Amino acid sequence: MTLTIGFIGLGNMGGPMAANLVEAGHQVTGYDLAPEALRQAETAGVRPAASAAAAARQADVVISMLPAGRHVLAAYAELLPSARPGTLFVDCSTIDVADAREAHDLAVRAGQRAVDAPVSGGVVGATAASLTFMVGAEKAEFAAVKPVLAVMGRKVVHCGAAGAGQAAKICNNMILGISMIAVSEAFVLGESLGLSHQALFDVASTASGQCWALTSNCPVPGPVPASPANRDYAAGFAAALMAKDLGLAAGAAEAAGLPTELGRKAAQLYADFASSEGSGLDFSAIITTFGKDTA
Repeated sequence: MTLTIGFIGLGNMGGPMAANLVEAGHQVTGYDLAPEALRQAETAGVRPAASAAAAARQADVVISMLPAGRHVLAAYAELLPSARPGTLFVDCSTIDVADAREAHDLAVRAGQRAVDAPVSGGVVGATAASLTFMVGAEKAEFAAVKPVLAVMGRKVVHCGAAGAGQAAKICNNMILGISMIAVSEAFVLGESLGLSHQALFDVASTASGQCWALTSNCPVPGPVPASPANRDYAAGFAAALMAKDLGLAAGAAEAAGLPTELGRKAAQLYADFASSEGSGLDFSAIITTFGKDTA
């Protein structure tokens, strides 16, 4: 079934996601504050709108991909009264669980339906339509949104009610951030002990140290040709975004009264890295801060 979709936020992630919806035959009207992002999306078949409200006005589904919770809440203040009653709002941003629940409540009070559906897979996954969606929604809303998300992703997981998608995302990325730090420290240690990067990779990738940070996003050049380490750490998943997600996880843990010591330490390491030499680099570049140069 062809849907009319409003897409708010057409940056590095939103742009290719919207393009995949167009390719699947949906009518997509998009809006972004950056004129260049809007022009780029237009070349992929997205109809440009003069405002976020205009993009939502005739939509069956409104998808947002925005930087932070405050942006989502501000956008919803404009979008919700502009859309037709019963429109399905899908926020794919990574934001605080409390903000996700507030956005859901605002939508429901406005007579709309709402889903939080953050993603994993980065720009590569957005372009290849291979994202994983973590969905917080009631059963009826999940059933309605799943076919739309399946166009943009390989896996769509119903994690629970409102906010559960965001909870799954920040927990997953806490695992990823800690894992990348562990893998990075192991390569630095291995090198200091005379191990080649390839030898350590060959062992760990098929032993109990195996993890995605090692086998798909290896932080040293060589063993995984597609990893950012082979492209001077050009960002696939930027260190600043990892710092943001780990900060959200640390904040949620603090609110819950949980220590999560490794999570808090990882959040601090990435915050420091992203605000200094890691600005604009892939999150795997954090290896450059441990021990001697491993390039």
